[in-house]
Amino acid sequence: MRHLMSPLDFSVEELDKLLNLADDIGKNPKKYAHTCDDKRLATLFYEPSTRTRLSFEAAMMNLGGKVLGFSSADSSSAAKGESVSDTIRMTSCYADICAIRHPKEGAPMVAAQHSSIPVINAGDGGHQHPTQTLTDLLTIRSLKGRLNNLTIGFCGDLKFGRTVHSLIEALVRYTGIKIVLISPEELRLPDYIRDDVLRANNVPFEEVIKMEDVLPKLDVLYMTRVQKERFFNEEDYIRMKDFYILDKGKMELAPKDMLVLHPLPRVNEISVEVDDDPRAVYFKQAQYGVYVRMALILTLLEVKLPC
Repeated sequence: MRHLMSPLDFSVEELDKLLNLADDIGKNPKKYAHTCDDKRLATLFYEPSTRTRLSFEAAMMNLGGKVLGFSSADSSSAAKGESVSDTIRMTSCYADICAIRHPKEGAPMVAAQHSSIPVINAGDGGHQHPTQTLTDLLTIRSLKGRLNNLTIGFCGDLKFGRTVHSLIEALVRYTGIKIVLISPEELRLPDYIRDDVLRANNVPFEEVIKMEDVLPKLDVLYMTRVQKERFFNEEDYIRMKDFYILDKGKMELAPKDMLVLHPLPRVNEISVEVDDDPRAVYFKQAQYGVYVRMALILTLLEVKLPC
């Protein structure tokens, strides 16, 4: 039995196999429509979510399975003080696989240690978001045709952005990757990612404050929102939230084949006028998220795949 806590839980070869499966699912969805007819997915979401929760539910239903769970800690026994370890032991009696989102870093790992079913980390605090990383990798590979020899810019909240941390950790395993970090001083990438991931793997990177200075050399721009829920001081959030806004004017500086990704939800860091630009692929990205979660469920459940 395997769990997914981090994108590094899969080797590059295993990731390629998973992405190949997701690609086939996208092209031939009917082929997989009954592969999980007798399976149940539990969604334990202690923190609000739209895309991640709905895409997990859509993924399981697309495979013919059923879904049970909760969308808020307030609607679960956590409100009464039940621990994560007790909740997962109980959930293991009702479901075949579980996706858990929790505001505390490491909570999904605690669940995995006490679970008798596969556990998927659907986001834990500012730490990891591996299924978003799988979504991002599939999006880039599908639209760029490769995951190597790319210059990727990360813009916005790089301090608390778990999607950024997860994706950087996954990308450094591919050759020819260059990273550009675009953020205000207060939201810089944490030292442990900069030192233990980028420098330790000899990945070239640069840090800048102005987006306009680096847009012309990017293959991919990964935008993020400034996350209000991660700030203890609302004044700091208000000061930071409009620091970056990608608009038509800035897009004119970017290469014609640059991709704009965003894990969503968007607040105002990407102007709606950019949505019609063919380089803006964040809504396609959400669709790829369903395919890759379908592939992940099949992989962790070790379902026999149709020919």
